[in-house]
Amino acid sequence: MKNIICDIDGVLLHDNKLIPGSDKFIQRILEQGNPLVILTNYPVQTGKDLQNRLSAAGIDVPEECFYTSAMATADFLKHQEGSKAFVIGEGALTHELYKAGFTITDINPDFVIVGETRSYNWDMIHKAAGFVARGARFIATNPDTHGPAYSPACGALCSPIERITGKKPFYVGKPSSWIIRSALNHIDGHSENTVIIGDNMRTDILAGFQAGLETILVTSGVSKLEDIDKEPFRPNHVFACAGDIDVV
Repeated sequence: MKNIICDIDGVLLHDNKLIPGSDKFIQRILEQGNPLVILTNYPVQTGKDLQNRLSAAGIDVPEECFYTSAMATADFLKHQEGSKAFVIGEGALTHELYKAGFTITDINPDFVIVGETRSYNWDMIHKAAGFVARGARFIATNPDTHGPAYSPACGALCSPIERITGKKPFYVGKPSSWIIRSALNHIDGHSENTVIIGDNMRTDILAGFQAGLETILVTSGVSKLEDIDKEPFRPNHVFACAGDIDVV
C-alpha cells in the first residue's frame, strides 16, 4: 500500500472552496488505510488550523495527517548546531520551534528564520540582515514569492535580507527534497513506496522528482497541460483533478 503526500491549494481547495471530487478522494484514501500526509509550504497555520480549514470545506482529516514547512523547518534545525533563533513569522512557526527546544531571541541568535507574516517591517529587516551578516545561519520556510492576489510570501520577505547581506537562505519547503524526507520520516515512510499529488510542476512535482517519489500532477491548480513541456522532467501521471485519480 502506497504512502500518499498530497498538496492542499489547487489540489483539494481553491482559496477555501472545495475542488469537486477531492473530498471523495481523501475519504477513499483514508478508508483504504493509505498512510497520508497533507503537505503545505504555508507556515502560518498549525495542524489544527488546517484541519479546521479543510473541515469547513467538507473534508474531514485527522490533525496528525497535516505537515507544514514550519514543522519541517523545526525538524531541520534539530539536526543543526545551535539553539537560539531570531524569527520573522507567526505563532505556528514559533510554536514548532519552541517544541523543538529553541529559544526565540534577538540577542546573538544562531539562526535567522523567516516564515510569513503580515507585520513585516523595517526593524525586522534591519535586525535580520545584521545577524546574517555577522554569521547567523539564514533559514527560510519556503521559497514561494507570493500567494493568492499577489500577497507577499516567504521568498519575497527574504529578498531584502539577501540583497543587504549577499547571502541566500536555505529554503526548507518545496521544491527542496528536505521537506519530502521530513514528511516521510513523520509517517515512517520510504520514497520508493510513496506518491506525491500536486498542482505545481515547479514545486510539488519537482520536489517529488528530486526525492525519488512517484508523481501525480492535477491540472486543477497552477500548472496546466501546456506547462508540462516547459520543464525537463515529467510527472508519472496527469489527471484533471484529485477526484479523477485512479492509480492509488
